[in-house]
Amino acid sequence: MEQVLTLVCKLNPTPQQVVQIEATLKAFADACNYANQQVKPQITSKTTIQNLVYQDLRSLFGLSANLAVRACARVGANRKTAKQKNKPVKFFKPTSADYDARIFAFREKDWTVSLTLSEAREHIKLDVGNYQRGKLKGKKPTSAQLCKHRDGFYYIHIQTKVKTPSLRTGTNNVIGVDFGRRDIAVTSNGDKWDGKQINEVRDRYAKTRASLQQKASKGTRSTRRRARQILQRLSGRERRFQQWLNHQISYRIIQQAKSTKAIVAIENLTGIRERTNQQPRNKIERRRSNSWSFYQLRYFLEYKGIKEGVEVIAVPPAYTSQTCHQCLHIGLRSDKRFKCGNCGWYGDADLNGAKMISLLGQSVSLPGGSGYLCCNLSTDRSGLLKSPAL
Repeated sequence: MEQVLTLVCKLNPTPQQVVQIEATLKAFADACNYANQQVKPQITSKTTIQNLVYQDLRSLFGLSANLAVRACARVGANRKTAKQKNKPVKFFKPTSADYDARIFAFREKDWTVSLTLSEAREHIKLDVGNYQRGKLKGKKPTSAQLCKHRDGFYYIHIQTKVKTPSLRTGTNNVIGVDFGRRDIAVTSNGDKWDGKQINEVRDRYAKTRASLQQKASKGTRSTRRRARQILQRLSGRERRFQQWLNHQISYRIIQQAKSTKAIVAIENLTGIRERTNQQPRNKIERRRSNSWSFYQLRYFLEYKGIKEGVEVIAVPPAYTSQTCHQCLHIGLRSDKRFKCGNCGWYGDADLNGAKMISLLGQSVSLPGGSGYLCCNLSTDRSGLLKSPAL
């Protein structure tokens, strides 16, 4: 089994190469915008788009043949994504360009990349660390993406394929993971990661940004300039801290599953932000709920699981926090506590939800089902089914 790994490598171009990179990124973005405007919005096939505007892209924007093809492919891919979200493709910014094997090459002998730019083919030096060197050693990648990041520097995102172990399936050893706000993640084994720290970080950054934004708009000239500089320096710190935290949580869960030869079951929390935004809440609660990063944590779990041979499955989240994992009856959840009126079990609500997710994961992973997702029912005098608690 193979997994596509994207390596972000910093470029060290000369001043002349910087000019060519900027011209290439602008021409690529202009070509994408032109293709998006000229071709009917309902057309998403990259081949059809290429047949309609290929010659125009070559003559109007001076793109090479393969860059023109890549521009058409990007427009088609963005349209398909926008169609799934029921949103139109608005505008392409000059921040990235796609490259394939004909216009991109990696040279290990001098650690450079060869790129077709606006005027000529250029060899640009790489400024990489030991991690990138170890992953690229002996590899011949065939695709990449030239990017300009928010810090103003240029990077090449190189896609390379790595071999991964086969996924472990058909086991009743399942680690259930319950996502939440107070506790970011709780596993059925009893491990939990408190969300108090990340909430405090978010609140602190939100307060700091609000103060600086007010000074940047109403202060003196020097104060406004200084506030804008601080805002730029703080930009992305909260996001990077959240990303680091999710990396740590997902790594711990996958390593535990690998050591115990288990699979990981998580909740399929799609559309949760849209549903919670429909509820009446104050500004602070809306900001906190919209800063959830469940999807990022799920993404990290999935790709780390593929890398380590651990299967990650998503189960329906309905009633997982309200169902008792011991008797499968609906119980009473009050804040962080859960109590079952049928069997009398009580304890941490998130732990109960994680154990319930684990049971659902067993029913999905095993061919004949887990055998646990059933409860005994009896009949009353009229012959109707009733649970023992009734």
